[in-house]
Amino acid sequence: MQLRPIILAIGIMTILLGAAMIPCALMDLADKRPEAHVFAVSAFGSMFIGTCLWVLARGGDQRTGQREAFLLTVLVWVFLPAVAAIPFIASGMSLTDAIFECVSGLTTTGATVLTGLDDMPRGLLLWRAILQWFGGIGIIVTAIAILPQLRVGGMQLFELESSDISGKFLPRITDIAAYLGFTYLLISMLCALCYSLAGMNWFDAIAHSMTTMSAGGYSTHDLSFGYFNDTNAPYVATLFMFIAGLPQSLLAMMLLQGRIMPMIKDPQPRVYLLIALVLSLVIVAYHEIVVDPRIFETAAHAFKDALFNIISVMTGTGYASAPYDTWGEPVMAIFLVATFVGGCAGSAACGLKMFRLEISAKAIVAYSHRMTMPHRRTPIRYGGKVVDEETLQSVMVFVFLYLATFLVAAALLSLCGLDAMTAISGSATSVSNVGPGLGPIIGPSGTFQTLPDAAKWICAIAMLLGRLEFISVFVVLTRRFWQG
Repeated sequence: MQLRPIILAIGIMTILLGAAMIPCALMDLADKRPEAHVFAVSAFGSMFIGTCLWVLARGGDQRTGQREAFLLTVLVWVFLPAVAAIPFIASGMSLTDAIFECVSGLTTTGATVLTGLDDMPRGLLLWRAILQWFGGIGIIVTAIAILPQLRVGGMQLFELESSDISGKFLPRITDIAAYLGFTYLLISMLCALCYSLAGMNWFDAIAHSMTTMSAGGYSTHDLSFGYFNDTNAPYVATLFMFIAGLPQSLLAMMLLQGRIMPMIKDPQPRVYLLIALVLSLVIVAYHEIVVDPRIFETAAHAFKDALFNIISVMTGTGYASAPYDTWGEPVMAIFLVATFVGGCAGSAACGLKMFRLEISAKAIVAYSHRMTMPHRRTPIRYGGKVVDEETLQSVMVFVFLYLATFLVAAALLSLCGLDAMTAISGSATSVSNVGPGLGPIIGPSGTFQTLPDAAKWICAIAMLLGRLEFISVFVVLTRRFWQG
């Protein structure tokens, strides 16, 4: 195994992460905050570590293969949160809380242990937003350039043409990252402008644009988007959260090449929009028919709140415009289901993803037909093409690992002394990289601050497993991987 290219890539990313701390230092310096030196020292230390790794790894054989790709994918998401935690630790946070916050940030989960955000230094708030923005583009590149080549969870369906993992793996990732990064930056800037026009100040607009397009959900206020309910910002957020859950490569084709048909022909956006609308309408109907309709001013207001929070949970953004865990137990069940649904493949969104849901549903129907008619062979199609057995098996293995990880994490959280609702929703929201759970402790109005340290580590590990699509981690942990 060639370790030099892996160390080199991690070194470069560490340098970039350190450089990203500089604007936070400048922000605190401009606000005359005494914490300004924290980010300055952290930036220097991070860039020094990254430079040492770069010097250590440069030169020699830089060829990469599939094993190196697996290891790099895992190590990046394990090593970078440790580096990103330096400013939090230097600010007085415990190691557990700092790692939890950074894992949540870089995986764009959005679960937090912090309170008092309204009075927190803007440098620290900006750092949380930057972590999620960097994590978002990292997730998109991983989903489009790496996971299809590693044939993880059925992602080979989205394998790019003329791609070859052997020998030119890292250069190819650089090219794809530049192409997607420009699109990501362009849409983020447009989102910030729309937020500003909708009534946010410039700092909130920039911070929330970064956490919206990354489907992250970190806010600059304790009330999350409830702080902006008197403005038009929730409408902007709903639109751009939906955009964040779309396939980013197809968005790049639309914006940079003017090619609209690939987005129209892809079945994922249609299913994605349909599920969001149906779940929102079910919530509105429940409140208008079963519950007192006066809980909302109008049906339109109810639909706005329902659609905002459903898209937020589906994409894993995790913003909350209202305490939806108080809307009734049936509604809580709907949000728990939405936690697992996710967005489209190739986006920053989380969850099972649209294509896996569609393939799984079609597989169940096909196998049901075979039970009644054993000689009948019903091909499973996706996007007009027949899904081969290897891809189908990959999807089914992913779904099994997803559900198994959720159940194990929920059991472990319950052993930490958490009640059933907190354990189940905490596991679901961590594995699905959503952020807020359900109930009074970790619900949309709460935080993960009061959880035991053991529970926080369990949630952090579940976040990493969910973001790395499970199989990547399990492959690296096998003995054969290291013996091959």
